[in-house]
Amino acid sequence: MRRTPLPVTLGLVALSVGVLAGCTENRPVDSDDDRSLQVTSTADACEVSSGEAPAGNLRFSVRNEGTDVTEFYLLASDGLRIIGEIENIGPGLTRDLVVTAPEGKYVTACKPGMKGEGIRDDFAVTASDEDVAVSGDTQALVDQANKNYAAYVQDQSAQLLDQTTEFVALYKAGKDAEARALYPVARQHWERIETVAESFGDLDPKMDAREADLEPGQRWTGWHLIEKDLWPARAQDYTALTPAERTTYADDLLANTQTLDDRVQDLTYTVDQIANGSRGLLDEVATGKVTGEEEYWSRTDLWDFQANVDGARVAFEGVQPIVEKNDEALATEIADRFDALQALLDTHKQGDGFVTYDQLTTEHVKALSDAVNALSEPLSKLAAATV
Repeated sequence: MRRTPLPVTLGLVALSVGVLAGCTENRPVDSDDDRSLQVTSTADACEVSSGEAPAGNLRFSVRNEGTDVTEFYLLASDGLRIIGEIENIGPGLTRDLVVTAPEGKYVTACKPGMKGEGIRDDFAVTASDEDVAVSGDTQALVDQANKNYAAYVQDQSAQLLDQTTEFVALYKAGKDAEARALYPVARQHWERIETVAESFGDLDPKMDAREADLEPGQRWTGWHLIEKDLWPARAQDYTALTPAERTTYADDLLANTQTLDDRVQDLTYTVDQIANGSRGLLDEVATGKVTGEEEYWSRTDLWDFQANVDGARVAFEGVQPIVEKNDEALATEIADRFDALQALLDTHKQGDGFVTYDQLTTEHVKALSDAVNALSEPLSKLAAATV
C-alpha cells in the first residue's frame, strides 16, 4: 500500500489491530534467538525461516530478492487485522519488523508489487515465560490503533482496486459467469471499509447507489447497475446493456475506485471515529444486508453481511485494549456478541462463500436480525469507552 506525507482528517469510519510494532533498518538477526526470523520475499514466494516463535518481541528480518518493491505483514488469524507491517522494501534490500506478539495464531504475508492480498502462510506464536500483555499508557495505545486503522483501510482499498480491475476486464469481455463469481468477492473489500467510502459524498452515490434509492434525475452508475445487467432475472422487460455501454459503465466504476484508493492514502483517524465506524458498519448490516435489499439482483447479501461484520470487528479489536482499561465488562460483552453473530453467520456458509439470500427462511432472517440487535446495544457504548 502507499503512504503520502499529507494527512488529512476524516469525519467518520471503521479499524485494525492490537499490539505495538515498529521497524528498523538492516539490523543483524541472531540465529540462536527463536524470536529472530528471516523472511525472503520473491515474486512468487514468502519464505519465513520458521512457522512459529515463542511469545514476546519478534523480529522479522525481511529481504527482498524479487524485482519489485515488496511489503511484509504479520496479520491476526482472520487475515484482516494488521499486527505489524513494513513497506517499501526495494529489490536487494533488507528491513526489519519488530512486533510484540502474545500466544496465538497469525498469518504472514509478503506483497510483491505492493498490491493484492499477498503471498500468505500460517504462523503460530507459542506460549513462553515472557510477559507479553499489552502495556503502556493510553496515548500509546491510541496512537497505535490510529496508525493500524489507516493501514487497514489502505490495504482493503488496494485489494478493492486490484479485484475491481479484474472484474471490469471480465465484464467488458463478456465473461459473465466469471464476472458473477468475482462480484461478491471483490465487493467485500468495499463493504469492510464502507463507512470510510461513504464519507466521500461525491463517490459513494456514483459507486454504490441502489436503483430503488435513486433521486429524481440522478444518473445511475456503479456496482449495482452492473449487478442488474449480470443478474437480470428479477427485472421486468429488461434490455441488456450493449458492449459499448458495458465499457462505459465499467470504466467509470474503475475510475471511481482509483479515485477512492488515491484519497484514502491521505486520511488520518481518531479512536472515536474508529469506534463510531464500527457501529456504523453494523448499522449497514441492519438496514440493508439482513433485509436482503442491498444485492437485490444477485442475492449475494450474505457476502456483504460478512464483510460489514469483518470491518466492524476489526474496528472494535483495534480499540479493544483501550476499552479494556476503561470498561472491561463492556469489552467482554462486545467480544462475546461478535462471536455469537459470527457463529450464526457460519451456519449459512457454502464452500468459500455463502448461500444466496433467497435460500434463507423467515426464521433464519429473524435469528440474524436478533443477533445484530444484541450486538448493536453494547456497541453503541463503544465510542464513549474509548475517550
